[in-house]
Amino acid sequence: MRFLPDRKKYTVAIIGLGHVGSCVSLILADRGHEVIGVDTDAALVGELRGGVCRFHEPGLAELLERCHRLPSVRFTADHAEMSAADVVIVAVGTPVDESGAFIDTQLRGACKELSRHLRRGQLLIFKSTVPPGTTRELVIPLLESGGLSCGEDFGVVFSPERLSQGTALRELAELPVVVGGSDRDAAEAAEEFWRTALGVGVRSCASLETAEMIKIASNWWIDHNLALANELALVCSQAGVDMLDVVAATNDLPKGGGRVNILLPSVGVGGSCLTKDPWMAWSSARRRGVELRTVPTARAVNDGMPGYAASLVLDALRGAGKDPGGARVAVLGLAFKNDTGDLRATPVAPMVRALREAGVRVALHDPLVSPEAAEQVFGSPSVPDVEEAVRDADCIAVTAWHREFHGIDFAELRRYTRPDCAVLDGRAYFPRETIERLGSLGYTYLGIGR
Repeated sequence: MRFLPDRKKYTVAIIGLGHVGSCVSLILADRGHEVIGVDTDAALVGELRGGVCRFHEPGLAELLERCHRLPSVRFTADHAEMSAADVVIVAVGTPVDESGAFIDTQLRGACKELSRHLRRGQLLIFKSTVPPGTTRELVIPLLESGGLSCGEDFGVVFSPERLSQGTALRELAELPVVVGGSDRDAAEAAEEFWRTALGVGVRSCASLETAEMIKIASNWWIDHNLALANELALVCSQAGVDMLDVVAATNDLPKGGGRVNILLPSVGVGGSCLTKDPWMAWSSARRRGVELRTVPTARAVNDGMPGYAASLVLDALRGAGKDPGGARVAVLGLAFKNDTGDLRATPVAPMVRALREAGVRVALHDPLVSPEAAEQVFGSPSVPDVEEAVRDADCIAVTAWHREFHGIDFAELRRYTRPDCAVLDGRAYFPRETIERLGSLGYTYLGIGR
């Protein structure tokens, strides 16, 4: 059966308007497609209707301002409206529990709603990360509970999201899309949809399970690579070697179809994917009788980095003859990644917790995070400007190097800090010239692997 109408503009429903769903919805709307955004969060729906963007993604607020008043765009909490769509894209949350097992509550809920409102001829595209086998074994039976049949009445495709916070809109417009279908008709319809709707390349897979595994493998590799980088940083710091020099030279080496690509160490790994998806792989493998040893090891390494960063600060304070119990640390950048305000699983939180447990008074500042959001995660609100944050500071911890921080004048900040102030470079990767300038200004530089 043909699952896509023969035209260049489509009506697309997006279920789940979080970071991924909002980005997909608005870029499709901006390209002239009719968009129906659906979410159970009435507050989020109201914000989007009013042109308010809660996600700090470059270009997203401007895109929402451009699109939210268009007659072809509507946001709703009513799942019945999805029946008008040619294509339904599902982008709901898929968390894991403490054991790494997939929590399917949101996905089940979306599928049950879909089963009530499905009509013949619709193409359903699932983007939420799931363990291999989930779409065939869980999703399709739930969809068919409404009386229609997959393959005969509707098509199902798994097309994993592969977006990074901070570059999501650019990646949507450029990255090839992975497609795995329940059958060839569904896969071909999805390939045509993505090529027409976004103008991007498509990588077609042999099965739903292949497409599901691609997303898991991608984030498993990234987390493992970061664990390598972080352990290498620990060795470099003890050997008196600059980790950045090692990485730059090592990554020149041709290997396979590309080059060695060691990523950079930092205060830690956070976000909703890298801290979750490797455990999803581990749990899924264990159910199949395979024990993955790299996942727990890499996760332990990366989870240990916030404590390591805190120890660098505490050792520097003691080395300067300061009691941590009476010291003050300014933390600049609370998000898990540069140029985002995303606090999900941010490694800055356990670093701050370790400092506070040692008696340190911590001042928080992040221009991309509201004081209320900071208080929810860190237990205290952030302060509005850098100068207030660093006042009387014994250490400035740069834990997210947002563009807004690039103009910081460390010479000017010396007017506010205490003598012998240290600077922790948690994610800025200052060049050697900057490190030397910090030294000339009287700062003690603390680098991860440097």
